[in-house]
Amino acid sequence: MARSLPAALGLLVLTACTTVGPDYKSPEPAAPAQTGFIGAFSPTFIAQEPPGRWWSLFQDPLLDSLIEQALQANTDLRVAAANLAQARAVLREVRAGRLPSTNLGGSATYGRSPGGDDGALFDAGLDVGYQLDLFGRIRRATEAGRADFGAVQAAYDVTRISVAAETARAYADACSFGRQLNVARESVRIQEETFDLTRRQFEGGRGTELETGQATALLEQTRAVVPTLEAQRRAALYRLAVLTGRPPAEFPAAVQACTTPPDVARPIPVGDGATLLARRPDVRGAERELAAATARIGVATAELYPDIRLGLSAGSTASSLDGLFSDSGFRYSLGPLISWTFPNTAVARSRIAQAEAGQQAALARFDGTWLRALEETETALARYVGELERVAALRRARAGGAEAARVARLRHRAGRESFQIVLDAERSLAQVDQALAQAEAQLSNALVSVFLALGGGWQEPAAAAAG
Repeated sequence: MARSLPAALGLLVLTACTTVGPDYKSPEPAAPAQTGFIGAFSPTFIAQEPPGRWWSLFQDPLLDSLIEQALQANTDLRVAAANLAQARAVLREVRAGRLPSTNLGGSATYGRSPGGDDGALFDAGLDVGYQLDLFGRIRRATEAGRADFGAVQAAYDVTRISVAAETARAYADACSFGRQLNVARESVRIQEETFDLTRRQFEGGRGTELETGQATALLEQTRAVVPTLEAQRRAALYRLAVLTGRPPAEFPAAVQACTTPPDVARPIPVGDGATLLARRPDVRGAERELAAATARIGVATAELYPDIRLGLSAGSTASSLDGLFSDSGFRYSLGPLISWTFPNTAVARSRIAQAEAGQQAALARFDGTWLRALEETETALARYVGELERVAALRRARAGGAEAARVARLRHRAGRESFQIVLDAERSLAQVDQALAQAEAQLSNALVSVFLALGGGWQEPAAAAAG
């Protein structure tokens, strides 16, 4: 019977050395994801792959510098980097489960033996334990840990993209509000000239008090816009300072003088659906979460099988210190420790069911993530094209309004038009100017949204490899 135990154990090792649970296969997105974008057929876009440093397309050295500062000092990115370091340490811990464990101990006691003699007893020994991963529990746990690390890496990349995009957006907002301030101040200047004209005409007996009051009202309404725009520009500057890791008071002074929102002067490279899904880190993160959930089914399944550990113990026990180093005190043992929870497998099977349900949820999240990625990109492209057309129309309207206001002022000075015509023309021009400046701001924001949806910006520096 004693001889048959090693043979049975050897047979168990040979026949049961396997990895339980499903092997992971990355899901392939549906066929429509591989085609070009619906909104990319506009001449505004080209099918080339967008660059990793997409902000370089603006050809604005100041913006390049601000984004690089943000990528170095942004607090959200620092949190994401710390999470990544933590995930790397967790992965090392999981991998360490494949290594033997050791324990070195020693003791000295004084007492009475069963024979009735009092005396000292000394003991020193080394224990080595190794878990035989016959059913792949450790291997599946390592797979899950590696996939978890990949998901955290993807979350870091998402944060990097968001920081770059929000920095570009804050910069664009500051420049856009600077542009709107210039427009508002120019409208104030023109209306001040009109007010001075009506005041002089009234004092000379050619105008009326009504005309003077109307000119005053229009002038003050336009002046009232200026403080709000100044506050909004300040808010954008403060946001830009915080994004680059500085207190609000230390906003970049050079941006305060910017009055031209960033723009791209050539067709925008957008790639296609297939390259988008390969590039977007949120899709990659969802795929890694699915891989981790699949591996955990194997971890749960391994609980149905025995837990076998191989142990080696060696040491010496003696009644004196000198005896510890003698042959008579030497001892050793070698053998497996088999632990198997039986017959209560209900807990293990319920954990398998939980893991399988978690995998199905992860698969649904993955499908939802890549569908939303396509939706966000198509929406961003459509909105950008719409804003382009809106800006073009408002620029034509602005040219017509400026000419109408110029002619109205000339005809009024010649006595051929009423003052009400001048006020209406200037009011229309001020409204169009403000609408155009706001549309240009929205166009810059829409362009940043396009680049954010395309998912670039995490490629440099290269993603850290798993430790």
